Parts: sequence; C-alpha cells; structure tokens
Amino acid sequence: MMSLYKVLFISLSLCFYSCHSSNQVSDDHQTRPAFYQEPEIEADRYNVAFLIMDGVFNTELTAPFDIFQHTIFREGIKSMNTFLVADTYDHITSFEGIRIVPDYNYLSDTLPRIDILVVPSAEHHLDSDLENAQMIDWVKRVGQEAIYVTSHCDGAFVLARAGLLDNHVSTTFPSDITKYREMFPQLDVREDVLFVHDGKFITSAGGAKSFEAALYLSEVLYGKETAQRLAKGLVIDWDLENVPHLVIGQEEHLQ
Repeated sequence: MMSLYKVLFISLSLCFYSCHSSNQVSDDHQTRPAFYQEPEIEADRYNVAFLIMDGVFNTELTAPFDIFQHTIFREGIKSMNTFLVADTYDHITSFEGIRIVPDYNYLSDTLPRIDILVVPSAEHHLDSDLENAQMIDWVKRVGQEAIYVTSHCDGAFVLARAGLLDNHVSTTFPSDITKYREMFPQLDVREDVLFVHDGKFITSAGGAKSFEAALYLSEVLYGKETAQRLAKGLVIDWDLENVPHLVIGQEEHLQ
C-alpha cells in the first residue's frame, strides 16, 4: 500500500506543476518578456506603426519603413518614430523567410498614440487573416483615430474588411483588383494607378512601388524638397508628376 507521505508528495507535486504551468502560460500572453526593450519614442514626432504577421511580404514592409525611418536624418522637420506591431511577442517570419521581432504586442501592450498606421501585404490577407476578428477590430479602432492610414498591395483587403474604406476610393495589387471588387462590391476601386489618396487613406499597388506611396506621404507632410532628399538618400528618382496616381479631393486628379 502506498504510504500516506508518498500520496501527499505526489499530490503536492502535481499541484505545483499545474499551478506553475498555468502561470507560465498566463505570463507568456500577458507580460512582455524580459529580453524585450521598448523602443525609444521621442516626443514631437509622428508615431508610425507597421502591422506585421506571419507571411508579411518583405518589400511592402521595408519600403515604407526605410522611407519613414530615414526622416530622423532630415533637419527642420517633424520626423517619425517607427515601430512594428503584431499579436505576439514571438518573432514572425516573412513570406521570404526573414525572422522579425515585433516591438509591441497589440493584444497585451499599451501602445503609444499612433499617428500613421501602415498595413503591408501578407500572404493570407485574402483569406484567413480577414477572419482574425481581434486584428480587424484593432485596425478599425486605430484607423479611425490615426491621422493617416496606408496600405500596400493586399493590405487594402484588411482596411476594407475593417470598414475603413467604405465611401472612399482605393486600389490594391493589380492582379488582385478583380478579387478585391468581388469581396467588397460596395467600394469604389481604381486600377492603372500606383496609389490612391482619399482623405486620410493612401492605398498602393505595393511591390517596389511601395516606395512611391511612402514618398508621396512624405511629400504631403514635408514638401517636395524633403521628399526628394529622402529619395536621393535611397538612390530613388522621385518626381510625383511622373507617377501614375489618383488624389481625391474637391475634384479628382489623375496624373
């Protein structure tokens, strides 16, 4: 017969293991790991959040990130704090295989005020990502409060699912225009342009042309000279007049 002491030992061991395991899971989901260092957010800058997830495409992330991050090297302007936001503290893996560690977990962290939201394209933005209710709700809330919201390639599908593009003109990756119209028949969708600017929303065709959409927003915020200097620093020829785009205002301007 098992002794009373042995039964008591096993019971206490199981209790300890169960409690320890439960607490560990809770901590993983609710607290920032010790190795994380919150990014420096300097005052008097625009706060720019990049929404990332597994399958994010490199170019749609790095193109606008490069443009916006380089504003810190320009004097006399209100530059940008750039940071990455995901629904996890773990690294995410881009479609091309780069492992990226987010700066914030939007499910757990208190984020800085977000002035500009950037939604790069990701592998599942036409299907399973659109069923992520927490992500869509977060995008909707942040998008309503931000000064500008930009998407690249199929990032427009996320903005559309969040209802942010209703009553606005938009575009997306050229070969996904038909799918975009089928999924969101209520939207005014344009093609044969690299980006569309309507109100606070800038949607772009994506790919390498994500640079153009980011430079356009820089020109809106800082003027032509600063935008050209940002482009020159990355060896990009920038001339807005030669970029097919659509600006919706009191009247439409197709260039």
